[in-house]
Amino acid sequence: IKKVVKAVEAGDKAAATAAFTANVSVIDRIADKKIIHKNKAARHKSRLSAAIKAMA
Repeated sequence: IKKVVKAVEAGDKAAATAAFTANVSVIDRIADKKIIHKNKAARHKSRLSAAIKAMA
């Protein structure tokens, strides 16, 4: 998640997108193992996706 945020702040959309795609599966796995709640995982993914889309 931190890598995506840093890439967004730096304005590097390609790096942000690459980091986001790698993070989605990790976030989902953490939610499946009940380390974080599924809604929190969805919220993280949604906010990261929105930040990347706002870069356009």
